[in-house]
Amino acid sequence: MLRRISLGLLASAISLASLPAIAQEGSADDLGVMSISLKDVVKPTFGFQGALQGAGTPNQAGIGGFLPLSVGDNSVWFLDVLANANFADYENNSSIINTDVAGTTISTSSRLGYRWLNGDRSWMYGLNAGYDSRPMNTGGTDTGIIVSGTEESAFFQQVAVNAEAVSNGWNLNAYALIPVGDTEQDLNFFYQGGALNTYGLDVGYFITPELNASVGYYYQSGDLGSADGSGVLGRVAYAMTSGVTAGVNLSYDEAFDTRVSADLKVRFGGPSTTVQRKDVQEHPVINALTSTPSNRDVRVHDRVCSTGSTVPGCVDARTVCEELYSGEELVQCIKALPVSEGGECFEKAGNCLNPEEV
Repeated sequence: MLRRISLGLLASAISLASLPAIAQEGSADDLGVMSISLKDVVKPTFGFQGALQGAGTPNQAGIGGFLPLSVGDNSVWFLDVLANANFADYENNSSIINTDVAGTTISTSSRLGYRWLNGDRSWMYGLNAGYDSRPMNTGGTDTGIIVSGTEESAFFQQVAVNAEAVSNGWNLNAYALIPVGDTEQDLNFFYQGGALNTYGLDVGYFITPELNASVGYYYQSGDLGSADGSGVLGRVAYAMTSGVTAGVNLSYDEAFDTRVSADLKVRFGGPSTTVQRKDVQEHPVINALTSTPSNRDVRVHDRVCSTGSTVPGCVDARTVCEELYSGEELVQCIKALPVSEGGECFEKAGNCLNPEEV
């Protein structure tokens, strides 16, 4: 199934380059875009960015930069890099479902890409790929399971590919995030974490050159299996001024439920004159040539260590509950287990254990 999804996304990415020019509103000549010299407006930028926690992603803030490696008449090779400090989750609100992420670690992201304009500059197309890393410290849990003294740190990695198409009216983005290395790791004695494969497609519309609204679909899966499934997301982004963009995101899937997050990006540099900066801001197709690629986070989820797990250190979670707790605490511990670990009876009947034994 994953292979079919991957092939479908690849087909979507390839099809972006053949979008019809009739989708544009007005001709590129009418908009004055043909008179813009890319060598004047495609310049290095640097600055900082921050985001609140989302579905499998942390609270974070850091620095980043865009470096054009080669600028042609209608194209650019570029390198974009980020380094973010990842902070602790909100109290009792795990970003990875059960285990609270603790601060502070440094994640990295890099993208090498190529972007080009079509003949009349009505569309910008792009391809980029790169590598992301995410060290992660862990704390307590949202389920009431006491894991004090058993917390572990983890390190997750992924490779990513992205295809994009932008006009002055529409933007499309197809992406694949593929974990590599040790994709399953212990977080504590009770939960193990896993990096998620994520394949998605976003479609956006420029309400104004500064305001963009988009909707998207994604499919996520992991070796742990508990988060596999589809999700939907929406985003509204506003370019408040040249180089400053704020966004609000809303996502839903069965594993993470509904998540709301926000982000802010500030970039300095770029075109040297006010007129050139205005030209870029008024033409999304030109602005997209130097935009920071999206989908840079390693997404992580967790679940109870499974009976028979091959992950070192994982144990039979039901047995751990019975060894550590009694009475109501034991009931609550087993309630936190998935159906496969013996939690089903508590979800349905609430009296799986003999009260006298408890």
